Amino acid sequence: MRKMRNRFVSRWSAQLAAPLALVVVIAAGTRPGAGAAAQEAAGEIPRLVGVWDGSPRARPVNGPDMPWTPDNFPVLNERALAFQQVFDEAIAQKYDCVPATPPALQYDPYMMEVVQWPERVLFRYEKDDQVRTVWLDGRRPTVHDYGIQGFSVGRYEDGALLVETTHFVFDITGFDDYNGIPSSQLKRVTERYWREGEALKVTVTVEDPLFLREPASYTTQWLPAPDGYRLQAYECDPEEARRPVRFMIPKYR
Repeated sequence: MRKMRNRFVSRWSAQLAAPLALVVVIAAGTRPGAGAAAQEAAGEIPRLVGVWDGSPRARPVNGPDMPWTPDNFPVLNERALAFQQVFDEAIAQKYDCVPATPPALQYDPYMMEVVQWPERVLFRYEKDDQVRTVWLDGRRPTVHDYGIQGFSVGRYEDGALLVETTHFVFDITGFDDYNGIPSSQLKRVTERYWREGEALKVTVTVEDPLFLREPASYTTQWLPAPDGYRLQAYECDPEEARRPVRFMIPKYR
């Protein structure tokens, strides 16, 4: 009887040891390495964690050309000007609950949450319930990684997070959803995030040789959200999203 009990205990211990070992490995993988800890201690890794307020409290009130001002408007080529000329607001994808993408997503007047891990940074946007992953582990995109938000890789440098996003799909309102400027699969968006006092700053630069004659960029900021604030679900309803289209004067009949 004692032998059977010992055999059962040994078998139970072995079965328990496997998942415990897996937990230890996972936990070890989520703990910053010595190199990352040293970087953070040296101030090379900015603390971006938290919920951030992108409402008019933190930045200028959004205008019709946001965030592009007359003295900072993208230089469009003939192809982009032709698209812009024939663009009809009623076909904007936002009226079908299609999410905004960079470079416009970062300027939308909503809250954003940032989570930092050793191998990635997550950006959670209240706008359109979007989540972007910035990979820090050296991986590169493949032909299977094209998408509306593209594929983002990043690194820390001089106290800032540098992000490069490629592999976007063609988007009729991919530059923004208020100026009628599209973007192509060649769109490349770079972002530089840093802390300035209590503010989280970013400079966003977009390149797209199919539509832009030169890179275009803007700088904006977020302020800390009120204590205890949690992102609210966007929950875009297709029928409600299409409602404004009924009151638009159609450009084409």
